[in-house]
Amino acid sequence: MTVFVVSYLAGVLTIVSPCILPILPFVFSRAGQPFARSVLPMLVGMAATFAAVATLAAVGGSWAVHANEVGRSAAISLLAVFGITLISSRAAAVLTRPIVALGGRLSGTGPSDKPSVGGSLLLGAATGLLWAPCAGPVLGLVLTGAALQGANPQTSLLLCAYAAGAATSLALAVLAGGRVFAAMKRSLGLGHRIRQGLGAAVLAGVATITFGLDTGLLTRLSYASTAGIEQSLLDRVNENSEAASTGSTGPSMRLAANDARQSYRSSLPIEGTLPSLDGAVKWLNSEPLTAEQLRGKVVLVNFWTYSCINCIRTVPYVRAWAEKYKDQGLVVIGIHAPEFAFEKKIDNVKRAIQNFGISYPVAVDNDFKIWRAFGNSYWPAHYFIDVEGRIRHHHFGEGDYKESERVIQELLAEAQGGRRTAGGLVIPDARGAEAAPDLARVRSGETYVGYQRASSFASPETMGADETRDYTVGRLRLNQWGLAGNWTVGAEQAVLNQAGGAISYRFRARDLHLVLGPARNGKPVQFQVTIDGKAPGENCGADIDADGKGTVSETRLYQLVRQCGDVQERTFEIRFLDGGVEAYVFTFG
Repeated sequence: MTVFVVSYLAGVLTIVSPCILPILPFVFSRAGQPFARSVLPMLVGMAATFAAVATLAAVGGSWAVHANEVGRSAAISLLAVFGITLISSRAAAVLTRPIVALGGRLSGTGPSDKPSVGGSLLLGAATGLLWAPCAGPVLGLVLTGAALQGANPQTSLLLCAYAAGAATSLALAVLAGGRVFAAMKRSLGLGHRIRQGLGAAVLAGVATITFGLDTGLLTRLSYASTAGIEQSLLDRVNENSEAASTGSTGPSMRLAANDARQSYRSSLPIEGTLPSLDGAVKWLNSEPLTAEQLRGKVVLVNFWTYSCINCIRTVPYVRAWAEKYKDQGLVVIGIHAPEFAFEKKIDNVKRAIQNFGISYPVAVDNDFKIWRAFGNSYWPAHYFIDVEGRIRHHHFGEGDYKESERVIQELLAEAQGGRRTAGGLVIPDARGAEAAPDLARVRSGETYVGYQRASSFASPETMGADETRDYTVGRLRLNQWGLAGNWTVGAEQAVLNQAGGAISYRFRARDLHLVLGPARNGKPVQFQVTIDGKAPGENCGADIDADGKGTVSETRLYQLVRQCGDVQERTFEIRFLDGGVEAYVFTFG
C-alpha cells in the first residue's frame, strides 16, 4: 500500500514542476465552471488516458509508440480548435460545422451555455495524450517495473495513482483559480478578455507540445525541482521495508532502489530485452554470436544496409565507437538487412565491409529474422544493450551522435560501478559519401528508378514495366527525372540495353548520389557526368574526376556531385558509354 501512496504523492508534486506548464492552460480553461460537470470529468479523462498510454508505451513495443503518435496528432488538432473557440467565435465559424459544434461543446458555449460532461471527458482525454511529465525517480521506477513485468494490475494501478495525484493538485489549483477569475469578472467586467487570454494560452500550450519543448527544455528545468523529494520518499519506503523484513513494495521497485544505493545506476530506462540473434544466413568478421554469450558486455546493435546513404553516413561513428570502447567492454554488432536484391549477395556485403573498414562482427540478415525479432522498421537503427541483456536506448536514422555516445559511456560506467575511463566524444574523419549532409539546403529527396517505387518520372514516354522501350528527356522541372535511350525498367532498377543511354535529374542539394551496378556479366561500365551541360570541375563527387568521368565496377552507391560553392538548382546528366548498367535510386545530401 505504501508504494501507491508514494506514487500518488509524486503525482501531487508535479504541480511545482515546469513540465506541467504546457497543460495548465487546458485545465484552467475550466475554471469558474461547475466542478462536477466540467473540472472533474476533464481531470478523470486526463488521468485515465495518461495511465493507459504510459502502460502501453512501456510494454507495447513499437506499435504502441506509433499509435500514440497518431493519438497525439489528433489531440493537438482538437485542442487547437478548442483554443480558437475560446479566442473568437467568428474565427471558429470559418471551420466546418461539426468542428465548430465540437469546439462549442468543449468550451461550454453551446445552446445551453452549460459545460458537457462528455465534452469535458474528451478534452481531458486529449490532454492526457499530450501530457509528458518529467520522469523523476518514482515515475521512472514505475515505468521500469511496467517494462520488466509487462502489463499487470500493479503497474497500471501505480500509474493511475501517479496520475490521480497530479489531478488532485490540479483540481485544487483550478478551484482556487476559479474564485480569482470569478472575482475579476464581477469587479472588472473582464470575462471576455479572460476567455481570450485562456484561448491564447491554450494555443501556446499546443505550440509548446508540438515543438517538443515539453520534453526537452522543460524536462531539463524540471527534474532537479522534485527529484530530491521523490528520492527521499523512496529511501524512506525502502528503509521501512528492510526494517520490517517484509516488502510492501513490488519486487521491481525494491530491486531498483537497492541497486541505486549499492552501485551506480544510470537513469536510462529499460525498453526491453535483447532478442535472439539466430537467423542470420552468415556471420562476417566473427563466429555466430548469441544473446547469452553477450551477457556481461555492453552491446550496440546497428541495423544497416550497404547502399543506403543514411547508413553510410553513420558508419564513421559506429566504426569509431567500436574502436574506442572495445577494451572497455563494448561489443558492436552490425545487422546487415538488405533493401535490394543485390545486397543479399554475400560477396557484395564482404566487399562493402572491406571498403568501409568495418572490423566488428556483421550478421547477414537476408531473411529479416533478426530484424523481426527486434520489431525494427528503420535503416539505420541503433539499439543499446546493457550488461544484463536489457535494451536501454534506441535511435533511428542519422544524427544525435553525441547523445548516442553518451549512452555508451553511461552503460559502460554502470557496468564498472560508476568508474569512467574514457572522456570526450569521437570526431570521425568522414569523407566522400560518409560526410554529414547539408540538410539546410537540401530540396530534393530520395527517388527510386524501378517502377515499383518510382515517382516524378518526366520522360514523354510512359514508363513500361519490364518492357524494352526507347525514352527521351525533355525539359525538367525541379525534382523531375527522365531516361534517354533504350532501357528496360524493372521493379527495382532500370537496365540500359544499348550504349549511349542517359539519366537526367533536375535537383537542388549539395550532394547527388546514385546507386549503380555494372552489366550482369560483371563487365565495368564507363560513364560521363555533366552539370548544366558542362563538366563538373570542382563540383565533382568522390567517384568521378573533374571531367565527369567514372566507372561502374561494382554495385553500390556512387557520389557523383558535391557542389563546393552556393547550392543551386541544377540539371544533372549521366551518360553511359557502355550498355548493361543498372540504376536503382537517387539520394541527396
